[in-house]
Amino acid sequence: MAQSSKTPLLDQIRTPDDLRRLPESQLRQVADELRTETVDAVAVTGGHLGAGLGVVELTVALHYVFNTPADRIVWDVGHQAYPHKILTGRRDRIRTLRQGNGLSGFTKRAESEYDPFGAAHSSTSISAALGMAVARDLSGGKNNTIAVIGDGAMTAGMAYEAMNNAGAMNSRLIVILNDNDMSIAPPVGAMAGYLARLFSGHTYRSLREIGKQLAKRLPKALEIGALRAEEFSRGMVTGGTLFEELGFYYVGPIDGHNMDQLLPVLKNVRDSQTGPIIVHCRTQKGKGYEPAEKSADKYHGVVKFDVATGIQAKAKSNAPAYQKVFGESLIKEAKKDNKIVGITAAMPSGTGIDLFEKVFPERTFDVGIAEQHAVTFAAGLATEGYKPFCAIYSTFLQRAYDQVVHDVAIQRLPVRFAMDRAGLVGADGPTHAGSFDIAYLGCLPGMVIMAAGDEADLVHMVATQVAIDDRPSALRYPRGEGVGVEMPTEGKPLEIGKGRIIREGSKIAILSLGTRLSESLKAAEELAAYGLSTTVADARFAKPLDTDLVLRLAAEHEVLITIEEGSIGGFAAQVFQTLSDHGALDRGLKIRAMVLPDTFIDQDSPNAMYAKAGLDTKGIVKKVFEALGKDAAKVETGRLA
Repeated sequence: MAQSSKTPLLDQIRTPDDLRRLPESQLRQVADELRTETVDAVAVTGGHLGAGLGVVELTVALHYVFNTPADRIVWDVGHQAYPHKILTGRRDRIRTLRQGNGLSGFTKRAESEYDPFGAAHSSTSISAALGMAVARDLSGGKNNTIAVIGDGAMTAGMAYEAMNNAGAMNSRLIVILNDNDMSIAPPVGAMAGYLARLFSGHTYRSLREIGKQLAKRLPKALEIGALRAEEFSRGMVTGGTLFEELGFYYVGPIDGHNMDQLLPVLKNVRDSQTGPIIVHCRTQKGKGYEPAEKSADKYHGVVKFDVATGIQAKAKSNAPAYQKVFGESLIKEAKKDNKIVGITAAMPSGTGIDLFEKVFPERTFDVGIAEQHAVTFAAGLATEGYKPFCAIYSTFLQRAYDQVVHDVAIQRLPVRFAMDRAGLVGADGPTHAGSFDIAYLGCLPGMVIMAAGDEADLVHMVATQVAIDDRPSALRYPRGEGVGVEMPTEGKPLEIGKGRIIREGSKIAILSLGTRLSESLKAAEELAAYGLSTTVADARFAKPLDTDLVLRLAAEHEVLITIEEGSIGGFAAQVFQTLSDHGALDRGLKIRAMVLPDTFIDQDSPNAMYAKAGLDTKGIVKKVFEALGKDAAKVETGRLA
């Protein structure tokens, strides 16, 4: 990182108004200080580092040229927005990023007037900015709207839908394409190739070289001017054809780290009266911090680290991470079955598909940030007898719901969904929580839904999905490490729709779906200390439900508690429907459902979030006593009413 011995400038900037009072000659120093501050802050909190480092100069230039917050800047995905937060009145809180009661890791409307749109899922910026531009036009306003979208986000169809609409409407809109050759993983797809070809083609390179040679024969002042003109006119040589066909005026590519290029171009597009404009900026992810520049993922996401060395803190756990268990289990199954393929939507490392890819590169498909395509692509593979494992975070699968319904479920195709990040996810907050999949998949006829109670059960559930060849299935598991149970040497298919009794009791029954199982067992121990004999059952399947197990628990216990890491309308709804259908609710059973509360829970540690949701040991015990009509407040002090 560049260091400066000059008087610090960042200390003088509280808001972009302060920034705009500085002469342009000092913006380079501001950018250097902003980059250092970003690295120092993320070293303390962890988070998304590489994307922010790549847009430091662009962030400074945008806030300098445009009159924010009256001019709207929409950041896509939000990973890029840490420097933006520092410049917009949040520097004093930047070391609370992704912490409880701290700053969000993404843009958030409730956090600042400089965040006009919340963004944590990609490829939404152009649509949102276009909506703002049209609202401005309808209201007779004059302000600018700017969408800053990364090249990875340009692999999603929604970005092109928005551009197609914007080009037809001709509203004044500015799109900044932050082209850094990668999003989270290395770039995939034709779009990445197109951007690369814009300035690597033989015709362009030949013409550019001719221009350079001619410029060298000019007087020095004219030579510099000619070379600079060449930088700004690249689009005329290379095309920009795709964007112009969509109705955008194309400018670029320009060096996104060069203030001498950024400032005049941004001023020109700001003052232009034309319709939609796209400015193609070339940047380097991880720019200015050597460990990030050398890293394969450019330090996209990091835990706390040492600034001097870049060495990240290691997690202190003897249990394997769930995504690692999934990836390794899939590898074992694929060695026995050459029809198994792995699919991910730009999240290979987050899902464990990267492990699978190392062993079976020809059977691994990263389709980019294109969840809709991923699902229907998997459906096509399934029609030909292949066994696609479509590994997508629960929260991202929401983006492909119509494809799940129409292209998979209605046709009863055996697509295997592996949903990482089930339940609450901690620092990424509500935008990444896997809260709704049990509900939105549970209503689909024929869908098999499993939730691993621990990492060992996950191994068996992967094997179970391999064996399900007549209908779709979904497997959900959380982010992070397992609970440390003994691992099986190989997975064995489970009987579909059958749960298991983990602990036998007589008065209280706790029916758990997913990894609240360990908390349920702890609660059973506490309840036993109060003289309440407690059964703990692991449902394993939300659908088809183990009807015999549910009816047995209802018949043999005074209280039945269901617990799940999902919203209302999920597993408990299936249990209640079953009990209602069999008349079991008419027998005086005290039944309570424990689900995620009907609110979006802000980021914190996962344990703190589950405590807030009431889905921890204390919450389970409290719920049991409430069902028994006891004074729940006295439970906390160990005294019963």
